[in-house]
This record gives sequence, C-alpha cells and structure tokens, in this order.
Amino acid sequence: MPLPPLVEPVAELSAQERARTARHAALAGLGPVGQRRLAAARVGVVGAGGLGSPALLALAAAGIGELVLVDDDEVDLSNLHRQVIHGVGDVGRPKVDSAAESIAAVSPETRVRAVTTRIDAENAVELLRGCHVVLDGSDAFETRTAVAAACATLGVPLVWGTVQEWHAQLTVFWSAPPNGREPVVLADLHDPAEVGEPPACSAVGVLGALCMQVGSLMAAEAVKLIAGAGEPLLGRVLLIDGLRSRVREVALRGAHRSVPA
Repeated sequence: MPLPPLVEPVAELSAQERARTARHAALAGLGPVGQRRLAAARVGVVGAGGLGSPALLALAAAGIGELVLVDDDEVDLSNLHRQVIHGVGDVGRPKVDSAAESIAAVSPETRVRAVTTRIDAENAVELLRGCHVVLDGSDAFETRTAVAAACATLGVPLVWGTVQEWHAQLTVFWSAPPNGREPVVLADLHDPAEVGEPPACSAVGVLGALCMQVGSLMAAEAVKLIAGAGEPLLGRVLLIDGLRSRVREVALRGAHRSVPA
C-alpha cells in the first residue's frame, strides 16, 4: 500500500530539468508532481562506496534536489570494481569530492552538501537532521547502528542495504511511519547486542555488480518514499542470492520498542 509522500513539491522545474527528467516524470505513479517532489527532497547518504556510489548516481539522475553525503574516506584503487562513482584518476582523493563531481556531471541542479567526517553515535543526529530520508551505505556495523539510532530519533525513514560476497539484504526501517503502519527498526532485524563485525570484503570479496544492483534498489526505495509511489519495503526484507540468481522476501515485524526522544 502506498504511503503519503514525504515532501511537498517545488513550484516548478527549470526548462532544462523538465527536459532532462521528462522520461521519469512520464511514469505512472510519479508524474510531474512527483518529479517536483524529488526536486524538493533532501536525501542523506552515508558512504560513497560500493552501495553509495550507484545510489548517489541514481538519485542524482532522478532529480533529487539536495544530497547530504557523509564519508571520511579516500578513494582506493582496490575498491574501484564496485565504487563506480569514482575513477582511477580519483585515487587518493576524498570520496565526497570525487562523488560531488560525478553527481554534478549527471545532474547539474542537484546540490551536494559534502561532509568529510566519520559519522558516529555522537554526531549522527546533527549530521542527518533535516533529511527527508536517509540511505545507509556504510560497511561497519558500529556505523550502521549509529545511523539507525539517529534516524529512529529523528523519525525519518532509513533505506538499508548490505552486500557481502554474493549475498545481499535490503529493507526500509522507520520508527514513526504514517497511516498506522507498524514501526520497524534495525534491532528488529539485527540486534546490535548480538551482532559482531562481519568479515571485511578485503578478506572474503564482494561482487561489484551486486553492489550496483542493491545501491540502485536503495535509490528506488527513496524515490518511492519521497513521491508516495508504489509499495516500499517497510516490513519486508529483500534477500538476494547473486550466485544462484534467486530473489525472495521475508516479513519483518517490529518489536514495539520505545524510540528515544
């Protein structure tokens, strides 16, 4: 069931932006008003790596008005098989700088607020405040826990994806969903008290194409939430087995935990 749109639309798009996004605005369920909602949206993206790279490109191409990009890392040659927003010439540069240039090339009217800071439990709320929706593309569970807690405190939806080796998970967490929908948070899927750090991709590897698939799906969830289109993955977890080419979903119920004020 569709949820109400997250964002009020801008009054109008520029002539160039209307032309650039015309095939998008032609979509049933999105339309010109939905496209103007995307232009009014502020989306937080944590990480410009394997998941953040395709998500950022897709969000920019979709016409998101502002991207708040948080990443304190530099571009590394060994990561370029999956971090497609960067190139070999960007090695050694801050990821946020490289990503901002790529975003501008795709969508000149998308504003980028680049934050070269490690997000943690102390600063996550302030860094993400004002975002209509957040995408978590980080690769450390400590960071994911901090981002999820901040989104729960702020009451904004969190599009959450993870990829390791040939496998991926994708869902939407929201501590305060509308229309009587049941709240679902990270602890309902992975209890931070019981989850350790997974093996690093440098040790076990990760399929670059799967990162691109999941990052694009994360962007699609954000677009649907912003525009109030389709059915988001709230209360459902998408499981992808890239090695066997299988996709399935499982239901996810909330545990009715209290949310920090």
